[in-house]
Amino acid sequence: MADLLAPVDDWPVDTVGVGVTDADTTLEARGDVDTVLPFASVTKPLAAYAVLVAVQDGALHLDEPAGPEGATVRHLLAHASGLSFDDTGPTGAPGARRVYSNVGFDVLGELVEQRVGLSFAEHLEHEVLTPLAMHDTVLDGSPAKDARGTVTDLLAFCRELLAPTLLDEALVREATTVAFPGLDGVLPGHGRQRPNDWGLGFEIKDGKDPHWTGARLSAASYGHFGQSGSFVVVDPEAGLGIASLADRPFGDWCRDAWPALQDAVVDVYGR
Repeated sequence: MADLLAPVDDWPVDTVGVGVTDADTTLEARGDVDTVLPFASVTKPLAAYAVLVAVQDGALHLDEPAGPEGATVRHLLAHASGLSFDDTGPTGAPGARRVYSNVGFDVLGELVEQRVGLSFAEHLEHEVLTPLAMHDTVLDGSPAKDARGTVTDLLAFCRELLAPTLLDEALVREATTVAFPGLDGVLPGHGRQRPNDWGLGFEIKDGKDPHWTGARLSAASYGHFGQSGSFVVVDPEAGLGIASLADRPFGDWCRDAWPALQDAVVDVYGR
């Protein structure tokens, strides 16, 4: 299978790394998988995991009030709080539609800081990054977008999602199952989706079209992509995680390159 990831060499980027893992080990990698690059919004799944650790520990609760009036921690994680992309003003009632919100993750970060007595970056490091040996990943700023690290580290996170050790399996299933089903909204870079399904910090593929994942990935697949040209996706039915980082912003090159590569991976390694 040595040539499976060879198309990565022809991507229009100067620096890129791609890796594939199952629940136990990295299956294949190509390129600069140990080079530290920005995660952009791929930060959000990691931040969500840290929030969920705080939930599991009893420091906060998914259905407690948070954010705009009527919203909860669950609404914030699922981009259903009514907050806009980058402003604290609400765009509508909680639970009315899916509005992708960076500021919602900033609100979550502040809430966790208040409850655990650490900065969110410290909480993330102590509860997620260090236990998963993600030693090259750091959060330096917003829990919505300001982590950086390596593909190798993201593959460790994929293995955690496929075989949880930090969270109860039931909580991981809840986080990666659609929250507030049926909400429409705009998926950044891909237009309006009806519905625009999300879990708790994880985008759920379902029947979205157009989408940044390959056709061979199951509807149960979940993950996130970032405007830095980054993605992480887990297909629980195939038993695989795939991650990629690059030094070129998201654009048409991603729409062409990512799905084709992901489909090839599932064809070869999917169970």
